[in-house]
Amino acid sequence: MDQGLRGDVQVERILVYSFLKNCHNCDFSKELDSLRNQVMVSSPKDFLCAEFDDGELQTDGNRSGRFQNGEPGSVVDEDVFQLIGAQLAEIGDQVAREIDQRVVNDLVLQFVNENLSREEIMRRLSNTVEGLMRTVPLGMEQEKAMLVLAMVLARTVANKMPSLLHRVFNTTVNYINQNLHNYVVNLRVE
Repeated sequence: MDQGLRGDVQVERILVYSFLKNCHNCDFSKELDSLRNQVMVSSPKDFLCAEFDDGELQTDGNRSGRFQNGEPGSVVDEDVFQLIGAQLAEIGDQVAREIDQRVVNDLVLQFVNENLSREEIMRRLSNTVEGLMRTVPLGMEQEKAMLVLAMVLARTVANKMPSLLHRVFNTTVNYINQNLHNYVVNLRVE
């Protein structure tokens, strides 16, 4: 398990996947389909110790849609976070227009650089989000803006270079988990 992760990352995985799935005009649908199996169908051990509340296998072969998010007594509904991801994708469509493409191109180069560690890539993603927080007027609370910016950056980088989707996805999930986990698990459908 990565150091610094807070509890389970399943909530973040569902949220980011749903955000990406609801992207308009994206060139990474094939890569996203392969990612779906990792996010929605994998066994609990693949989700960094996700604990399903009843572990029942459903008729479609998936596990129950409710699981523990790694915190005592908390149960999360997968469908709720899929809906929230879709809602945030709509906001992301508007935010994406405000981001200078040079920022995205620089981030693409960081993700392409295989010599950079996961921690360094995440630090650079974090720095990019922080920089955009100062330059892009979003008119929303700070945590929500950081969340949307991180996912928009993931989507934009993956759209420019679909082969990076898995690396971008995992980095974004870990970034959100480390910086916004408490905010994310308390999100509600608007």
